[in-house]
Amino acid sequence: MELSITNLSLDGVRLIRPVYHGDQRGYFLETHHSRKYAELGLTETFVQDNHSRSVGGTLRGLHFQLHHPQAKLVMVTRGAIWDVAVDIRRGSPTFGKWVGDELTDENHAQLFIPRGFAHGFCVLSETADVLYKCTDYYDPTDDHGLLWSDPELAIAWPVSNPLVSGKDIRQPRLCDVAADQLPAYGDR
Repeated sequence: MELSITNLSLDGVRLIRPVYHGDQRGYFLETHHSRKYAELGLTETFVQDNHSRSVGGTLRGLHFQLHHPQAKLVMVTRGAIWDVAVDIRRGSPTFGKWVGDELTDENHAQLFIPRGFAHGFCVLSETADVLYKCTDYYDPTDDHGLLWSDPELAIAWPVSNPLVSGKDIRQPRLCDVAADQLPAYGDR
């Protein structure tokens, strides 16, 4: 199987299928290779890796940073998640639209989420370990979010009654966020 990168319905959001080698002993795959990814158009430099473990039914998000925006490369090493990117770039032709895909430890798929998007996921398995690479460092003073259940976004989360943090329950709807608190389309 060859490394493949597929553009999804929102500009810049990509589904990546890394090279996978498996046999009766298990498997090996490259989770990132700068030169190979760049040859297929993904030229981001990642500076921070994060690891999240969540129990089944957990929903995390929707999160973003405004002044230190992070593009993310998300993958699952154990379990399964429904991973979502929401275009929050004011002036974008797809502002307020979302795209999601299932990432699992069996399909080895990765989701690339560019700067200017909010990110969230829900856990479909009993437990999920999620690894993601970021293009900027996390800054707790620049931590922003949107309400995961915003009716105008109408995200089709595949879980009912998710386990959500108190912080995420209190996030605003997209229509309640001031324009200057959202990234602009074309910003890098």
